[in-house]
Amino acid sequence: MILVVDIGNSNIVLALHNGEDWKHIFRLPTLPDESPLFYKVKILNDFLEENIDASQIKKCVLSSVVPILRDVFEEILLGLFRKPPVIVNATIFPKLKLQIERPDEIGTDLVANAIAANQLFMKDCIIVDFGTALTFTVVSKEGHLKGVNIVPGLETAIQSLFGNTAQLPEVPLEIPKSTIGKNTVTAIQAGILIGYVGLVRHQLASIRSEVGEQYIAVATGGLSKILSELENDFEEVNMDLTIEGLRLIGEID
Repeated sequence: MILVVDIGNSNIVLALHNGEDWKHIFRLPTLPDESPLFYKVKILNDFLEENIDASQIKKCVLSSVVPILRDVFEEILLGLFRKPPVIVNATIFPKLKLQIERPDEIGTDLVANAIAANQLFMKDCIIVDFGTALTFTVVSKEGHLKGVNIVPGLETAIQSLFGNTAQLPEVPLEIPKSTIGKNTVTAIQAGILIGYVGLVRHQLASIRSEVGEQYIAVATGGLSKILSELENDFEEVNMDLTIEGLRLIGEID
């Protein structure tokens, strides 16, 4: 089996692939200040509950946008599985050609997204990842990563209001019935959630005006299904796109 680990700004995903399908997917909170022991115990407990034999794991692939946790998990994975993990970087997948400045600055999760979309769809793609940040990654069917567009994510946008405005209530991520809010909660929902529907559509249209109308849009990320009005704007909503890209990296000899 291949174990892939995707460390994001909000969550850490560990997923096991048996060569045919994803068998187990675990999620942990991203807590940079926690000790390595905290994460090691969490992983061991999850494996124990699912009766996972660590000896069955033949390769580990590690992607992280949190540098301090990359080092922590590299040590943990080496200790648990007695083999160094494959550390994802921007140039690790030979079929993906980066047409960007400063490749070392691109998130390895976006690299994994581009690899998966290119290999799964074999079309010109715009990958829209609804995470802590809302990102638009443009990759051609030839495997040329042309660039990225980054916007604050849905939760990030809402949290920014809490950080800068007094007396705001908790706001659930739900599309309101009206664009005109009747209270503080529905006003924020209308402004951000309905507003982001227009934002996504405008970004897609603007990107296509530069690279071509043939580019399909593919959605991924934990919040990708919240904006239900966008469902028909995407060729597919694939929640496993990032880990699929990491699996493909892990299969490189």
